[in-house]
Amino acid sequence: MGRPVTLFTGQWADLPLETLCKKAREFGYDGLELACWGDHFEVDKALSDDTYCARKRDLLEKYDLKLFAISNHLVGQAVCDIIDARHKVILPEYVWGDGKPEKVNERAAAEMKNTAKAAKKLGVGVVNGFTGSSIWHLIYDFPPTPKKMYDAGYQQFADRWNPILDVFQECGVKFALEVHPTEIAFDIYSAERALEAIDHREEFGFNFDPSHLIWQGVDPVEFIRAFPKRIYHVHMKDASVTLNGRTGILSSHLSFGDARRGWDFRSVGRGGVRFEEIIRALNAAGYPGDSPLSVEWEDSGMDREAGAAEAAQFCKNIDFRPSGRAFDAAFGD
Repeated sequence: MGRPVTLFTGQWADLPLETLCKKAREFGYDGLELACWGDHFEVDKALSDDTYCARKRDLLEKYDLKLFAISNHLVGQAVCDIIDARHKVILPEYVWGDGKPEKVNERAAAEMKNTAKAAKKLGVGVVNGFTGSSIWHLIYDFPPTPKKMYDAGYQQFADRWNPILDVFQECGVKFALEVHPTEIAFDIYSAERALEAIDHREEFGFNFDPSHLIWQGVDPVEFIRAFPKRIYHVHMKDASVTLNGRTGILSSHLSFGDARRGWDFRSVGRGGVRFEEIIRALNAAGYPGDSPLSVEWEDSGMDREAGAAEAAQFCKNIDFRPSGRAFDAAFGD
């Protein structure tokens, strides 16, 4: 038996949760990773209605689905971001409110604290998500960026997230940042700096997702080796780099799914990620055998139901437990 394979529900939020539960079981999944949008998991209702979490659990149990984590990427994005009109589309109305940037940041931070409380009430130990970043737009470094501007961005991250992480600590819940462009950590070195900014506190780790690293030229296996004890959750997602002399990795302001892009997401096993090496690295890092491999299905060129079913089986086929002995141990003294 390999690790449980779950389906992240964020890309399926157009479906009622019960409809998705039925489909996920038919696809072959062992559980779900509930997104905090749509009707899948609503933080405000979890805290205001004492029966809400139990009803969610009962629904998953009806379809024999396990639950290991919830995810609040969209609200987390607004904690450190410079707020603009784009955020209105992704935020709950009560977080967006009047749309005044500083107030949106404050309400987003409060909602992330409540997400930790809701996770505890639901009985899960990991919340996946984003942090946002006030310095992502400085990525190219022109006009030349004074070092103090980067320093200020990491300090802002620490100032805004330490109080949130205090609540995570009180609740016994971990926050797992999906290392990702537009976040305070998007590769190995920025992840190291993010950890330094918050003094390496244990509540903060990573939701490892290789698809966001490979197109940057970062080997996902090296990320696991750099942070073996900080991998709190794993997303199984693939990507393909399609540079052909006309395309570029910055994607030319072209939408996902556009064939002119220099890279795009792919269904698991259909891109360039070496998933067997990732499983070996996770095993070496001690990622537990009862922790999930969660499929985040994003492939604009493929039917999502066929892709999700195929991805579930792929993950079960590719996973394996580490050996408890060396292959040549029989020849020892």
